[in-house]
Amino acid sequence: MRTIDGSDGGGQLLRTALTLSVLTEAPVRIESIRGSRPDPGLRPQHLAAVELAADYCDATVEGDVIDSETVTFRPGEAREPTLDASIPTAGSVTLLLDTVLPFALDSEEPITVAVTGGTDVKWSPPAASLQRVKLPLLARFGLDAEVELERTGFYPAGGGKVTLRCRSSSLSPIELDDRGAFEDVWIHSKASEDLADRDVADRQAEQARQRLHAAGITMREPTVEYVETRSTGSVILLRAEYERSLAGFDELGEPGRTAEAVADRAVDAFRAFHYTDAAVDEHVADQLLVFLALVGGRVRIPGVTDHVETTLALLDRFDCDVRIDDRDDTSASIVASPL
Repeated sequence: MRTIDGSDGGGQLLRTALTLSVLTEAPVRIESIRGSRPDPGLRPQHLAAVELAADYCDATVEGDVIDSETVTFRPGEAREPTLDASIPTAGSVTLLLDTVLPFALDSEEPITVAVTGGTDVKWSPPAASLQRVKLPLLARFGLDAEVELERTGFYPAGGGKVTLRCRSSSLSPIELDDRGAFEDVWIHSKASEDLADRDVADRQAEQARQRLHAAGITMREPTVEYVETRSTGSVILLRAEYERSLAGFDELGEPGRTAEAVADRAVDAFRAFHYTDAAVDEHVADQLLVFLALVGGRVRIPGVTDHVETTLALLDRFDCDVRIDDRDDTSASIVASPL
């Protein structure tokens, strides 16, 4: 059994360890879960990941309770293609789905996962990023998956709902060392219905459009929507399309921050990325590492973050050959041989 020290990692380390345990059929014991956090141990969104992975492979689990700082996970041989999970807070459903998405490479039949919780919340990619950036990018290498957003859930009430559908997939090596020529940017701006009278989603989109136009950036027609939600909120996503890659830059609205300031932060993030030679954005870079470890390849990322370092160390514990190569001040290449 592999023993993992979770003290220096957050929920992503736990989710990745669960995914690798299922795919390699290797039992794992994760200790000091989120040990460096002010509230260590399993929170509802982390427990949901443990339960979802266990349901998929009929695992034997110990420590699967709220606040537990140690989880022992022994994957079984069965495979359950129809799954559901509910996070009783605004915990991120997109991060939860990260746990099961690689199972498309493991299952012989389609997988359907219905999840409720927070769809557009802090410290996680919004649902539109999963729909419009990550899944289309992975589709270029053979992943057959789609996600349907049925209801938006902002913090604190959550209550959003998404359904992920994956078909059995065989990925080719992920070669994203060169993004190719820039093509355009697509702006998607969304807000809760109670912000419609202040034109919040429209103002976010217009500010981003004006900033990009002034910089001479080619754009597609922005999309704007107002949706029924349990909590007030807004989000903007900029999807940058290149000849051989996609990148996403998002920002959430917050009390006291204008719609224009929200858009400015997303535009600033895109422009900072655009002037590097990275092929994927910072968040997708972290999320691609499991797929890269499984099928091999080479990806140019915008610098090596703490999340990347932590994930690389975890992959090494599962005997994955993934390493940093050709690193400079603004980007680095991650190279992997297939597991």
